Amino acid sequence: MKKFTRQSYKKVVWVLNFKEDYLFWKLADFFISEQGYRMIQLFENQKELWLEKLENKKAPIVRLLRIDLDWSNSMQRDIEFTASNGEKIRKQIGHGELLVVNIYISQFPPVDDYEYRLESPFVFPQGKKTIVSSVLLTSDQYETGFKVLSERLEKEVSIQIHSEYSEQEAALQKKTTLESAIQKAKKENEIFTNGKPLFTYFFMIIQVVVFLILELQGGSTNTSTLIKFGAKFNPYIYEGEWWRFITPIFLHIGFLHLAMNTLALYFLGPAVERIFGNTRFLFIYLFAGISGVIASFIFSPNISAGASGAIFGCFGALLYFALIYPKLFFRTMGPSVITVLVFNLIFGFTVSIVDNAGHLGGLAGGFLAAGIMHFPKKKKPLLQSLFLFVSAAVIYGSLVYGFQNSESGGNESSTMMLAQEYIKQENYEQAYDILTKYVENSSKTSSAEVYFALSFIEIKMGLLDDAKSHLLQVIKLDSDLPEAYYNLSLIYLEENDLLNARENAEKAAELKPDQQEYADLVQELTRLLPPSAEGE
Repeated sequence: MKKFTRQSYKKVVWVLNFKEDYLFWKLADFFISEQGYRMIQLFENQKELWLEKLENKKAPIVRLLRIDLDWSNSMQRDIEFTASNGEKIRKQIGHGELLVVNIYISQFPPVDDYEYRLESPFVFPQGKKTIVSSVLLTSDQYETGFKVLSERLEKEVSIQIHSEYSEQEAALQKKTTLESAIQKAKKENEIFTNGKPLFTYFFMIIQVVVFLILELQGGSTNTSTLIKFGAKFNPYIYEGEWWRFITPIFLHIGFLHLAMNTLALYFLGPAVERIFGNTRFLFIYLFAGISGVIASFIFSPNISAGASGAIFGCFGALLYFALIYPKLFFRTMGPSVITVLVFNLIFGFTVSIVDNAGHLGGLAGGFLAAGIMHFPKKKKPLLQSLFLFVSAAVIYGSLVYGFQNSESGGNESSTMMLAQEYIKQENYEQAYDILTKYVENSSKTSSAEVYFALSFIEIKMGLLDDAKSHLLQVIKLDSDLPEAYYNLSLIYLEENDLLNARENAEKAAELKPDQQEYADLVQELTRLLPPSAEGE
């Protein structure tokens, strides 16, 4: 007669009862639906399932295995396999350390001693960075198993299990779990499919076309060309050219500037446009770009141009995405977006030519614009109204603050830039009006550079007495400026005051001996002076 062993009994019960299969899928459903895990690997036999929760770095990877264990040494080999597979996952997701909670669901425990294999976690020997903590759930020890599992996960795990389940019940639970996982993944995927990156590529093309036009019209690094085509130039904005808050978004200063911004837009733009849709992306991009120009207008007197503010606005929009969907953000693009943003901010503050005000203004503008528009097919009227109110208040307050500078003639740097632009155009009267108005309002703080530029214009306009007075003021403020002495010498020559003319020419030549025209003027004045004047 054949002896009826425990192993044969296990096989008979397995045929009749699907309790362990039901528990396998019930546990999977618990992790997916209640704990926010997602499936990363389901083996072909559908008896092994790996789950992750990447947005929480402290959350372990969960591995479920439906298996009927016979001997503990086979369980040990499987634990080692789990550690090896966990190490691969750790490297893929870039974690310093990884904890894998390894859950066995078996009708019976191994027939030999096995407890010691579960008491201590198994550490992957190479690098010792992947740790496997194993738990065994069996029919006669569910309560104990759930208690151990709760301790390992630091979360209460308690599932009501009946004594028997049919194949249909297990299959239904499996279907429910898989459908839940699929719907969750589908719902998350829909967030990234709200639009194709049409405007992203449109703006990239516009940037390149405008850059080529600039190059053909005098060069993208030429100040006059940039101002002509709409770069941010504070003095002209003070005069009412409000459109300069928009046009700088499409201009770039030099090929490297164009290449960096186009590359950044290529990587950032599609993500934002897919999340927010085409129309919302258009609003976010332009609003952020204008916000960046306004911030630059307030805090930087220099000429500026570029899509950097709008591109930082894309970062701002993604930060709003992180605010609304933090788990999805940090599980997908979060770490890389934050790393790139921090790098760009650090780079900006360490390079003097970067317009950081424009970058930060664009970042804030993108965040606010995303809040105003929110996401396609999802409305939050109160939140959107709040963002709209804050945005309107910030923009209005910024413009009022910025234009207050125009009432006092603006700052010296912007005034000088505008005057020099008029001088290049030989529009001396406009340059004269701007500088005299500035000197009248800021006489105590005007620099030697301002007075010298004003004297140059006065010479061109034939106002020699005023030019002489201002050149003397230049020398008083900066006694080492050879050009001031040279121009003063020419004025004295025009007045036939040869002695003062030669004295100033000699001072200019002394300060700048390699300037041939200074030396030539000294020789000419020496020749013109009568011998009797030499001893005076």
